Amino acid sequence: MKKLTLLLPIFIFITCQSIQAQDTLPKFLVKNAGNNRIVIGWVNTFEDVKQISIQRSFDSLNGFKTILTVADPTTPQNGYVDAKATNDHMFYRLYILRDKGNYLFSSAKKPVLDTVRQAGSAEKRIADSIRKANPFYVKIDSLMGVDSVAVPNGVNIKNKPTGFTPSLYVYTNRDGYVRINLPDEEKPKKYSIKFFDAEETFLFELKEIKEKNFKLDKTNFYHAGWFKFELYEDGKLLEKHKFYIEKDF
Repeated sequence: MKKLTLLLPIFIFITCQSIQAQDTLPKFLVKNAGNNRIVIGWVNTFEDVKQISIQRSFDSLNGFKTILTVADPTTPQNGYVDAKATNDHMFYRLYILRDKGNYLFSSAKKPVLDTVRQAGSAEKRIADSIRKANPFYVKIDSLMGVDSVAVPNGVNIKNKPTGFTPSLYVYTNRDGYVRINLPDEEKPKKYSIKFFDAEETFLFELKEIKEKNFKLDKTNFYHAGWFKFELYEDGKLLEKHKFYIEKDF
């Protein structure tokens, strides 16, 4: 598979009084700043935070997709301006990964209209409170999936392929679970997944999967290492890929 690189614009909040006044994580701010811009901001007091990702969905319960993983999750005041939302009443939440694989999700929130920033003065206030940082390159390996994706460490792993890019649909979390994140299609489709070991010995199959988003315990795979899978959509092969399960210590 090709190794992809995304150029992501990160917007850092430096003087926004509304963020300073708000509650700390996992609570956060979502405002409609007008001109198809949704402002997401937060104050972080977690000392052991490892990752913060912003997720967006059409409703408050299902279909959340990660739109951004921030470069430095330890920044006390941070945020992002979403200018690519389909509409101004999407739902947002934060995925927060802490030390030792512990993670939590914030409550889902819809944007609140920022009535202070209007007309010509709105543009000036936003410009004064938001500074656009220089763009930087982020490997897409670190952004795949809804949650934090586990890519195997480089220590004592033989024949590790370079530039491994996890699947969008079947991947491992830092907590050791195998996450299944199937396409959210308007027209219902039938999905099934076949699992194999590294030598392509068949292990088991999930047939006529009803849930779009769920996880499998790694005990289903009996040992650590590489595993392969085949994802079928309406009987046709959609993806053939692999994932890695870390060893418990």
